[in-house]
Amino acid sequence: MVFGPASRLGVSLFDETCPVEWVTGSGVEAAETVIKAVYRQVLGNAYVMESERQLVAESQFKVGELSVREFVRALAKSAAYKSRFVENAPHYRVTELNFRHLLGRAPNSYAEMKEKSAILDAGGIDDEIDSYLDSDEYQSVFGENIVPYIRGYKTEALSHMVGFTHTFQLVRGASTSSFKSDLSGKAPKLNSLVINGIATPVVEPGITFSAPAGTSRQRQGATEKMYRVEATSYRANVVNSISRFRRSNQVFIVPFSQLSATYQRVHRDGGKIASITPV
Repeated sequence: MVFGPASRLGVSLFDETCPVEWVTGSGVEAAETVIKAVYRQVLGNAYVMESERQLVAESQFKVGELSVREFVRALAKSAAYKSRFVENAPHYRVTELNFRHLLGRAPNSYAEMKEKSAILDAGGIDDEIDSYLDSDEYQSVFGENIVPYIRGYKTEALSHMVGFTHTFQLVRGASTSSFKSDLSGKAPKLNSLVINGIATPVVEPGITFSAPAGTSRQRQGATEKMYRVEATSYRANVVNSISRFRRSNQVFIVPFSQLSATYQRVHRDGGKIASITPV
């Protein structure tokens, strides 16, 4: 289920694009479609110059020597990827972008970030890339022949509210690359947020955006941060020829500990969450 109106949340590009799957023997045109989709996802929708294309890996994929997963691996380990997302970038920025490009989501927790950073420290970027592509999660979601895609904005894709809301900090609109339309540049966007387990506001994006500053405010006397959850698309309780399809909005003010239960309840009742903002 998509979290609120995709067009308002800046993820309509991903919501309206079906996953791309390679079927053996599909022909040259289908192979080119898959190759294009891999470049778009792995390189963050960046413009790719002819000199940056991985022609050997492309040829190996076309003749069946590489699966989609192995083609993704070759591109993620290429100079084109490393020059954009690895060189001169802090480890946590490298890691959060690898989550986006290879698993289609934001990291769920500081433990995940720390684990990947440890692999990066010990074995280098190639080993860290392998840890995503060889994971049970990658295999269960994408397998050998589905091109990775952005999925973290769908509530069923993640089990953690924090990681779910952080996806919207990494993914907004059809930017020309993972660094365009993002004021953070190569600075980590999620570092302090993940470390502190802070769920971020999910609001309409502007032309540019940056990571939210600090933490949300607390109500005076409250022990937890409070959030305003706006839900839409509820059907009216009165069922008759006039109001049967009438829809209404509801607003919930809940502490952080109840955010997950609230959005699950909204979806169970047939609604959609339009925004989550700190009170």
